[in-house]
Amino acid sequence: MKLDHGRRMSGLFPFAAAAMSVAVLVPSVAAGPAQSVSRRSDPVSRWIDHNAQALHTTDPHAPLGDLKPLQKQLRGATIAGLGEAVHGARQITGLKMRATRLLVERMGFRTLAWEDAWTTGYRINRYLRTGAGNPVKLVGQMTGQWQSRQTVDTLRWLRQFNTGRCDKVTFFGVEYYYTGRLAYDAVEEYVAGSAPSHLSTLLNHLGPIRPTVPNAATYAQRYAKVRDKAPYIRHARHVYRLIRGLPHRGDDRAHAVALHHARQILSFHEHYALPINDQNIYREVHVAQNIRWWQRLSGDRVAYWAATPHTANAPSMRIGLPGGAEFRFPSSGYHLGRWYDDSYVSVGFTFDHGTVGLRPGKPFKMTAPKPHWFERRLGQQHRAHFVLDVDRPAPPPVRSWLHGRLTTRGLPQAGPTSTISGGSVTQWFDAVVHTQRVQPLDAL
Repeated sequence: MKLDHGRRMSGLFPFAAAAMSVAVLVPSVAAGPAQSVSRRSDPVSRWIDHNAQALHTTDPHAPLGDLKPLQKQLRGATIAGLGEAVHGARQITGLKMRATRLLVERMGFRTLAWEDAWTTGYRINRYLRTGAGNPVKLVGQMTGQWQSRQTVDTLRWLRQFNTGRCDKVTFFGVEYYYTGRLAYDAVEEYVAGSAPSHLSTLLNHLGPIRPTVPNAATYAQRYAKVRDKAPYIRHARHVYRLIRGLPHRGDDRAHAVALHHARQILSFHEHYALPINDQNIYREVHVAQNIRWWQRLSGDRVAYWAATPHTANAPSMRIGLPGGAEFRFPSSGYHLGRWYDDSYVSVGFTFDHGTVGLRPGKPFKMTAPKPHWFERRLGQQHRAHFVLDVDRPAPPPVRSWLHGRLTTRGLPQAGPTSTISGGSVTQWFDAVVHTQRVQPLDAL
């Protein structure tokens, strides 16, 4: 790809790899007579009509009885990927919260892994488990696409669920790109308490790379501009190796968490030293490794809340940008699918048309997609919201649609020529949850 163009794209989000906020759309629900006739004669549309199960509402607090078809799909999941076609859509967020409630309240999932930084998630988890902190302020520390009243609502629900329980839900930030001071302080505190003889050595390496400003995003922007990052990476590797080499029991959870703090510090410094597209590849595999690490440590069933390009089981995700530039990478969902096989279940949350807000005050109007994009037929259905099991038996014309090349809308901020592809419907998803019209989230 053209590096200068990629840098312009990265300015739309905190860093280039975080720009995977992808809009996947389908055409307007309104259909004229000719379109209706075409839909009735189309075997794919008839198959969807027959197999789609209606959902009653996008209200996140509504009863969950209509989600039984989705529950059937998720029954064998150890990790459930909940991938949104675009950030900033109120109805999709409502449906994802309903799905998360289903996983937590009825299926025993006890970790919510979120597309945000480890250190931000660490603070949010403290609030969910103890009540310490202000949920509005905590959401304000998340990356811009999550800064909404709907995210605050999700955290408050989780806090209420956890209150008085022994089997509390953990909030886990899967990303490293905004690793803040908390990780550095936690590593120092661990060594000071468990191996004080190594503290001076640790500080010799930790001091030169410790963030100089409290805002992790600001520090990341400054570090990204540093020409020679090799000394920073060397110090970060020394910190990681020091923690890894400290004596500990095999079941020492405190050591495991301290080592993960150090791992995130190292990942942060290595990430920004890479070319932009290599950052995407590095990010996806490290996110998947982070999720696997926590799942093994905790033994929890995990709900993974992120954008579809991360959660989809896509060995060759391609995001096309204007001017011929593109991002290519194997998704986190692909890595999780390799490691967990059928116990990684991918659910895609899609929509037809409307308006989304990737950041407060910056709405994007989403119009009809091109005819060959895979969700076109979903938008022709009469149901306002529905779930579709894409693994159901299907006749040859439908199998061609399910297993053929998937193309859909790309980054909304990149304009109408941006597309996303790199797999098929059945490769990416085990089920699709679709809503026809979306509106922006309510900004903080």
